Amino acid sequence: MPEIKNDIYARVAVKDIDLLTKIIEAYDHLGIVSTLSQREGTVIIRGTADTRPELIQILATLPFPVEIIDN
Repeated sequence: MPEIKNDIYARVAVKDIDLLTKIIEAYDHLGIVSTLSQREGTVIIRGTADTRPELIQILATLPFPVEIIDN
């Protein structure tokens, strides 16, 4: 059985990291955003197998570009 990845690695503009964090935090128990490199704008969004599809959907509709770098 293939391993299911729950974490989402993404890249956003540095100026959007805080907004991304606040948006994801506004969805209770959906995921937790941690910055991997503030200089590069890379973040990890820790979710679960149940919340990952919804997180992907939210990221696709944000008012700023989000590049998923590890799916």
